[in-house]
Amino acid sequence: MRAIVLLCMLHAAFGMEGYGWVDPSSTSSDTASNPCYLDQQSCGCCVMQKQLNRMEQYFNFSYEGMHHVLTESKMALNYFRESRSAFSVALNSNARMDCFGPFPDDKLIPFKHVFINLGDSYSTDTSIFTAPRSGVYSLAVTIYSDIDSPINPFAACANLMVNGHAVAVLPEHKGNDPEDSSTVVVAAGLKAGDQVGVLLPAGCVICDNLSHFNTFTGFLLHTTDS
Repeated sequence: MRAIVLLCMLHAAFGMEGYGWVDPSSTSSDTASNPCYLDQQSCGCCVMQKQLNRMEQYFNFSYEGMHHVLTESKMALNYFRESRSAFSVALNSNARMDCFGPFPDDKLIPFKHVFINLGDSYSTDTSIFTAPRSGVYSLAVTIYSDIDSPINPFAACANLMVNGHAVAVLPEHKGNDPEDSSTVVVAAGLKAGDQVGVLLPAGCVICDNLSHFNTFTGFLLHTTDS
């Protein structure tokens, strides 16, 4: 295999241009320092030396090209890795149904069960997703409650927040059954560093168990930064 590769490279080097014997009286630096060129009887040696020089130039050129391609490939791979961002979390994983709320004040919903957190941009400590790159993100929230309380006009409700501002509201008017749920899916343009969370408004309540009725999901569709 090595012999085949060597023959191919010799062929490529020899085919770059025609070759012939170099005048030994040449004053160029390569001929002046090489005794092979000083011997007029060594035409074959001169031809071989010239071809070796050509091969060296060809190998250097090929190496530089391959190094450039490798560098670009590594940059593209790093960019792809940095662009990966996806998370999906649920309220809890308790065996029994536990509820969050109602409260007299607004509360950020603490989604603690993590399905996936690619890129580690969602924090279970703060319940906040921080956009790692500027781009278009898909964001989805589902809430659920099984409490039928006459004091709550909305049994289950929440707000999808970006930097403290509501971008989507999830109200569910209490019906005749004790279960209420709501879902919203949005495509949002975020800048790097933007913070996304889900707010439970005052008086609202959500309930969950290991069935994971309440979820918060987001992922990067495509970047918009250079």
